[in-house]
Amino acid sequence: MTPTAHNVAFSRGGHDHQTCIADALARAEAVCAERGLRLTAIRRRVLELVWANHQPTKAYDLLARINAERGNAAPPTVYRALDFLLEAGLVHKIESQNAFIGCGLNHDRNPPKFFICRKCGRAAEIASRDIDDAIADEARQTGFVVDRQTIEVDGLCAACATC
Repeated sequence: MTPTAHNVAFSRGGHDHQTCIADALARAEAVCAERGLRLTAIRRRVLELVWANHQPTKAYDLLARINAERGNAAPPTVYRALDFLLEAGLVHKIESQNAFIGCGLNHDRNPPKFFICRKCGRAAEIASRDIDDAIADEARQTGFVVDRQTIEVDGLCAACATC
């Protein structure tokens, strides 16, 4: 059974994080091939850096890492790569932090939702049809049309709660 994003991000034991990165890159290659998109070297590297840990990463931190590796990349280079990855559904934006995290779930109709640990900074994407259904039902009852949904739940992961 493949671990879900939340039980990997908040696992008490270690896990092979290189597998997370490799899986994300393989998924990106498949998505791009399926949709006729180009996963350029810079887009690939930005995706790798976003997946470097399970903590949301700010664009300027990504820019600093890329500049340390490759020289003088301009901010639009990273922002364009992030826009591409967002549009392709390969990363998500954590709105409350203005930061980005890798997408570990397949979204057919479920908008992303996140648990964010305020102590260690890790974030986990969660899937809950019950939450989605409740929002859809409430919107239907009030005649509200949902354009965008952001659910970010702050708290403590199990490891941090026991410290």
